Amino acid sequence: MNQDVISLHNKQFAPYLSAQDLTTAIRDVAARLNQDYAGQQLLFVVVLNGSFMFAADLLKEISLPCEVCFIRVASYQGTSSTGKVKEVLGLTEDLRGRHVVILEDIVDTGHTMRMLLDTLGAQAPASLEVATLFLKPECLQHELSLRYVGRSIPNDFIVGYGLDFDGLGRNYPDVYKAV
Repeated sequence: MNQDVISLHNKQFAPYLSAQDLTTAIRDVAARLNQDYAGQQLLFVVVLNGSFMFAADLLKEISLPCEVCFIRVASYQGTSSTGKVKEVLGLTEDLRGRHVVILEDIVDTGHTMRMLLDTLGAQAPASLEVATLFLKPECLQHELSLRYVGRSIPNDFIVGYGLDFDGLGRNYPDVYKAV
């Protein structure tokens, strides 16, 4: 892991989690999905932009037949949630009777996930779960049942591995936290 502090816009970020830490968490989530859905076909709904790296690495560990589709939602501006979720790019797949897993980079307030669970759940999937790389339990403002969590973390603002600060920082293989 790079031990240097990085600067993005007007903020400094220090090393937090290494690429190896992330790989371990992702493999754990994939193993649980492979076990829980043995014999099933999955549809992974990847929430863009932040979860693209998580999704790519997780899917390499999935041994089940699966399909992948992408949606884009936004609720962040700068380093804090706006509290308003707007769907930017919609879902075109039919979810009725399918086993669906939403792939998300981070769940903090839960606004985005609550909206997605309600919206996708209305399409009558056989099952609907969330797999998130990060969860900030102390930030949750909605009751959510999250079975597949890579790491629970404190309420730090993080970048890297797909997560950004106003568009920058997604490309780092490690995760950094604001200092």
